[in-house]
Amino acid sequence: MLKLRHLAVAAALVAVGSGAFAQANTQFFPVLSYRTGAYAPNGTPWANGYVDYLKLVNARGGINKVMISYEECETGYDTARSVECYERLKGKNGGASVVQPLSTGATFALTEKAPIDKIPLITAGYGRSESQDGTVFKWNFPLAGTYWLAADALVQHIGKKEGGLDKLKGKKIALVYHDSPYGKEPIALLQERSRQLGFDLQLLPVTAPGVEQKATWLQVRQAKPDYVMLWGWGVMNSTALKEAQATGYPREKMYGVWWSGAEPDVKDVGEGAKGYNAVTMQHGAEPNSKVVKEVLATLHAKGAGTGPKEEVGQVLYMRGAMSAMMAIEGVRSAQDRYGKGKVMTGEQVRWGLENLNLTQAKIDAAGFGGVMRPVSTSCVDHMGSNWARVHTWDGKKWAFSSDWLQADEQILKPLVKATAAKYAADKKLTPRTPADCQS
Repeated sequence: MLKLRHLAVAAALVAVGSGAFAQANTQFFPVLSYRTGAYAPNGTPWANGYVDYLKLVNARGGINKVMISYEECETGYDTARSVECYERLKGKNGGASVVQPLSTGATFALTEKAPIDKIPLITAGYGRSESQDGTVFKWNFPLAGTYWLAADALVQHIGKKEGGLDKLKGKKIALVYHDSPYGKEPIALLQERSRQLGFDLQLLPVTAPGVEQKATWLQVRQAKPDYVMLWGWGVMNSTALKEAQATGYPREKMYGVWWSGAEPDVKDVGEGAKGYNAVTMQHGAEPNSKVVKEVLATLHAKGAGTGPKEEVGQVLYMRGAMSAMMAIEGVRSAQDRYGKGKVMTGEQVRWGLENLNLTQAKIDAAGFGGVMRPVSTSCVDHMGSNWARVHTWDGKKWAFSSDWLQADEQILKPLVKATAAKYAADKKLTPRTPADCQS
């Protein structure tokens, strides 16, 4: 009898997700994912974490009893396919609540579509760094992290290791980056920090997908940088670590962005990646977190989990779950203003995301206590938190190796403001007025 009940729960969860249960009174979440192609090993765990959290919220009774429906669309991490998925799903099941493009290229493409369609974009830890400025980017929400935050946190961490930021003068830092909008994002911040602190910045682009890097690492060997920052994705990351090993570049001098610091990046390199570091978007691998225990008990124990049980709690899985949680809390925030227990429109969810007050109590209630810090957005600040940490691969697992790091607002704010102002001028946009900020 118990087994039958478990199967019934599993069937109900799957039905709500697959669209079989998708009615006008459900809150619809399109899921742009990539489970195929060169980036599938990294895209799949993110999607599994995202979908599992949507299922978990349904199992908890929905968002104030509003159930969630969702539909996945395969993008292959291709910008054109991402736009096709967006167009296909944006009007389904009463309209999209929010879209997470899961690609910086797709974010660039959708930034101009979102205001017309009135659908907010959450780009947690990716996308346009200047979209933190909500007065110009009304519909973009780089919640909890941008690449400028990541780059600044890494500069600060390396400065601490050297005994102070002033000790970076005369040092050489190489940026090995994915030659795409994503990989180019940290350059402006690193150039600003290089001018300010006096370190020599070497830029080394890698052609996607990044399986051929011998020439790049020959340059690293010749230049002998004091540190290497890695802005890779997918197979590029493990290839970089293998090339570093082959050329004798110490992995403990390598620092990845958060898309270069998960289990798929290091598992094939194993001991050869030992000592390699990456900045985290607050969370790391979180196998002991409350949300992971709840997912395992509520979904996977009943045959309703989305991916392999062993992956639950790993780095990219947690990033997907955290991204889903912030989207759902945006809907909850909108309901606080527009009506609890009602389905929210994309426009209402946009307001909810702009007035998100994710307190420690709310984080704990969602199951993310000890995983992340509070996030509080406003019209001016669509990121809402500027904290990060560093974790290090010990040959078998990721473990935190730094205290909390806070990006320097004196560096970030002027860069965000100037770049957003340039975007507004180029697109002939008028920044929002205080009155618009209330709407």
